[in-house]
Amino acid sequence: MAEAAVKTAAEAERELTDGFQLVIDALKLNGINTIYGVPGIPITDFGRMAQAAGMRVISFRHEQNAGNAAAIAGFLTKKPGICLTVSAPGFLNGLTALANATTNCFPMILISGSSEREIVDLQQGDYEEMDQLAIAKPLCKAAFRVLHAADIGIGVARAIRAAVSGRPGGVYLDLPAKLFAQVIDAEAGAKSLVKVVDPAPAQIPAPAAVKRALDVLKSAKRPLIILGKGAAYAQADDDIRALVEKSGVPFLPMSMAKGLLPDTHPQSAGAARSTVLKDADVVMLIGARLNWLLSHGKGKTWGAPYSKKFIQVDIEPKEMDSIVEVVAPLVGDIGSCVAALLEGMGSDWPSPPADWVGAVNSKREENIAKMAPRLMKNSAPMDYHGALGALRTIIKERPDTILVNEGANTLDLARGIIDIYKPRKRLDVGTWGVMGIGTGFAIAAAIETGKPVLAVEGDSAFGFCGMEVETICRYRLPICVVVFNNDGIYRGTDVNPSGGSDVATTVFVKGSRYDKMMEAFGGAGANVTTPDELRRAVNDALDSGKPTLINAVIDPAAGSESGRIGNLNPQSALRKK
Repeated sequence: MAEAAVKTAAEAERELTDGFQLVIDALKLNGINTIYGVPGIPITDFGRMAQAAGMRVISFRHEQNAGNAAAIAGFLTKKPGICLTVSAPGFLNGLTALANATTNCFPMILISGSSEREIVDLQQGDYEEMDQLAIAKPLCKAAFRVLHAADIGIGVARAIRAAVSGRPGGVYLDLPAKLFAQVIDAEAGAKSLVKVVDPAPAQIPAPAAVKRALDVLKSAKRPLIILGKGAAYAQADDDIRALVEKSGVPFLPMSMAKGLLPDTHPQSAGAARSTVLKDADVVMLIGARLNWLLSHGKGKTWGAPYSKKFIQVDIEPKEMDSIVEVVAPLVGDIGSCVAALLEGMGSDWPSPPADWVGAVNSKREENIAKMAPRLMKNSAPMDYHGALGALRTIIKERPDTILVNEGANTLDLARGIIDIYKPRKRLDVGTWGVMGIGTGFAIAAAIETGKPVLAVEGDSAFGFCGMEVETICRYRLPICVVVFNNDGIYRGTDVNPSGGSDVATTVFVKGSRYDKMMEAFGGAGANVTTPDELRRAVNDALDSGKPTLINAVIDPAAGSESGRIGNLNPQSALRKK
């Protein structure tokens, strides 16, 4: 009888499941096998159980960096990246990354443990009490809370579909602490799980809209195609290249669209950006928005006002006419739209006027020739052009390397100097222009692709995420971080205008050795002062595949205030008097 009782108890145990396991099973059922996060109450055991179930759980030192990793994982894979955080402060740290993911149209799900509803609603002072769902809603695409274990499958399914359907974005999933420990019948739990079918269905453009767009493009005397990161996300690389080449139209890639066609492609207008934006008469936007990065489609950047016709390819109808009139809106997913455009072009599409193509090519070659001597400069300390010239050569020789880039001058100048040759090999700050994405993006890029990563950071930007060098070492990732160290924000030469003993607000410790941080955690470090030294150190790091940080000493006087967006930094007229 005793043996029978033990057997019955064991069988009963096997026939039960709980909230921990159902969340894991729901994610795995939908092909999600990696979680980025920071452990702690109430999700510590969840991380352990997920790892035991065969998922890869990457633990960070700060939730914002984990969230950035999840966001860029979504961009690279087209599956929602998962960030797991504790409640309240941890949730808020992750929320910054979630908001950034939504702004950049990266599919991401922030899963946070939370306090119990009855205590939160009565504001009775629970541990890390916060109404997280209410706070998250305005900052993401969708937000859901699951209160019962039987609803976990539906909750995860809704989050996945919301993240990747239509225009992708960030989703918040709130899981109160008591949910994890809820126990239900295992068979019922299994039946409650949902495998999401066709989470991002194709949205086919209307034939009339395709014809209208092609008619406008064909009528152009000075056409231009602008490729945005939405085009890179679509992974319709072959069709996009075919469309550009069949049209013969000069193209301008936004920074994260670089590499859809090589920057060295004969139709690339990257080195003639000012000319083509000012002089084009018809502009086709593919996965690009007329936001501040494109001067909102108007103003002196775009030449004579109201002189251009815009064609816009986007999955979001509300994007059309958001700033300027769009005469040919083409609403649908980019892959379907580009395929429809290609088919509609037929076999005898006319080339754009030769004088326009010639003018663009002439300006491009002129600008490239002007830049070349600056990129060959081998001075000590380095300026930005000499240092970036060395990295430009490395990426040319190693086109599979993923370049992560952030900073002010470090970002602005690298965008134009370092050519990219393959899609989704350049990851940077995107639409918001935020600081601190560098190491999070680098870690996820290495994990999701298995490719070597070169993270080029301004010293200020690195300060937001630098502690994750320990994470890089802990997981032994093939990441080489280069910190452009000019002793400060923008420049390291400012002085305290009061004459007091405090340094200026933009100045850091002079002669800092960021490479010692990586060495402290078992990685490799190098301190370099010339472009030749930088080139050798980066090549050594990429050859070794070991976590490496290179402290690249930049002239403290190099760099300009706020980089290339100094016009956005208001100045006091009174101070100048």
